[in-house]
Amino acid sequence: MSRELRVISNAKPRERQPKPDWLKIKLGDPTNQNHVLKLIEGLNLHTVCQEAGCPNIFECWSDRTATFMLSGDTCTRHCGFCAVNKGKPSELDPEEPRHVAEAVRHLNLAHAVITSVNRDDLDDGGAAHWAETIREVRRMNPQCKVEVLIPDFNGDEAALNTVLDAEPDVLNHNTETIARLYRRVRPDAKYQQTMTLLERAAARRDRERRGMLTKSGIMVGLGETFDEVVELMKDLRAVSCDIMTIGQYLQPHARRLPVERYVTPEEFARWREVGLNLRFRHVESSPLTRSSYHARQQTESSVSEPVEAAS
Repeated sequence: MSRELRVISNAKPRERQPKPDWLKIKLGDPTNQNHVLKLIEGLNLHTVCQEAGCPNIFECWSDRTATFMLSGDTCTRHCGFCAVNKGKPSELDPEEPRHVAEAVRHLNLAHAVITSVNRDDLDDGGAAHWAETIREVRRMNPQCKVEVLIPDFNGDEAALNTVLDAEPDVLNHNTETIARLYRRVRPDAKYQQTMTLLERAAARRDRERRGMLTKSGIMVGLGETFDEVVELMKDLRAVSCDIMTIGQYLQPHARRLPVERYVTPEEFARWREVGLNLRFRHVESSPLTRSSYHARQQTESSVSEPVEAAS
């Protein structure tokens, strides 16, 4: 465990701010929620919806949509915001790629979103497992678009290329926060490494004339300023990132970073306007936005031809 996270864990918990009205959540239809839960449990799968405590789980599961999480439920990183278990992961499940593909088929998804924990214990960070899952989903569901939310693979370009070889439709890697806050929020990651990953993915896409989109997202409410988010947006456009998501950080439990402030819907709308002026293909910016929230709609609304990076 990093020294910084120990400081966070041992500090006296800050009193939580009351959530504003705009963060109220609709519970949705329990029938479809139960259907998704039984399917996930029956195939021995994990979802980021459950593991990360996503506030949109009721809405998405009511719509029979889930974001599948590969490589177990234990992460090797120690991010200050994340609810996913930390520690030594279990062995990879060789049946997991097929099980994810079966779940996609049973849910009749037109757009599947797949993510994973960080697996720094593996030589390739789990990249081969990722590629096998993408191919298996495609084999069983040839009409389904595949969006992947990948880890940084510690900057290993060969691991990134292994995933890109499987030809996902959307390559997502979250920036999570502004550069100034990385040491506190993502102590095991590097801001520039994230930018380099997205730049490499877009460059290969352009060389091979693929239709793949690149995407990244951040949380706000951790101490950043409006202008610092704008600078981050410019950095993402400089590496040809196509889609950006911006959502409110919500503290999952007392041992994680506190919410510094609740950002108003009006401020989220301003960031969306800035992003569109920077020529992102799509900007999803609202208090309840998460990486995979309305993912299919984000992709469908994006233009098919590449746009030039902002100067």
